[in-house]
Amino acid sequence: MPGWWRTGLAALCILSFASMAAAQERRIVLASTPGLLESGVFKYLLPRFSLKTRIRVTAVELLDGVEADVLLGPAEAIGEGRPAFRAGKALHLVRAVADGPGEARHAERFVAWLLSRVGQRTVESFRANGRQVYLAAAAAKVQKPRARPTGDLARGEKLSFLHCGRCHVIGPRNRMGGLGSTPSFAVLKTLNDWEVRFRGFYMLNPHPSFTQIPDVTDPFDESRPPPIVPLEITLEDLDAILAYVATIEPAELRGARRR
Repeated sequence: MPGWWRTGLAALCILSFASMAAAQERRIVLASTPGLLESGVFKYLLPRFSLKTRIRVTAVELLDGVEADVLLGPAEAIGEGRPAFRAGKALHLVRAVADGPGEARHAERFVAWLLSRVGQRTVESFRANGRQVYLAAAAAKVQKPRARPTGDLARGEKLSFLHCGRCHVIGPRNRMGGLGSTPSFAVLKTLNDWEVRFRGFYMLNPHPSFTQIPDVTDPFDESRPPPIVPLEITLEDLDAILAYVATIEPAELRGARRR
């Protein structure tokens, strides 16, 4: 066989294999809270999972309406889930939420790997500045979710317009207010886990940079002052807001994808 023929055949095989690999490439999206994303743990975990399974995982921020196949974070941010690891007293849960058959299979495989002995050892081997950050927690018990909000409705309405109305449309009274990039309360109510998102709003960007809840959030970094007037509320205030939000009718959205 002529040399040029062998070279051409080899190149054709390489292109064919590359095309097959691209067609069979498997990807999933993992959504998590800013704190976990900034910790560097996913840059450590995900390549190790991908090396073993050939499933690529992209980590994104958990925002309202984000399309993801796996959610990972505290219960206040993702709702239900299986214990994955803990940082101090904070327990982080994981759950697969993928819709498509392929994505669902890959998402479940990631969850299974993370909760396996190998995955748990990998979590514990992660270091930040030479210090262990997370502990295995696959066998931990998840606390029962809190009861439905029973706060003061009138107070919740007042606080919603006072604090949240700076960025969100709360109702007819400020229908011309809010910011174009932020969803209204009625739109947020279309989400199946709206209560989880409201209860843990202070962990979802941009709220951590300007929100303070006594005995819950850490004090602001003196070198990074809040970009706007700080939002200071108590857990009692939050319960009142939740009680009021529970009375708001969800918006009617065509083709809305609810999670």
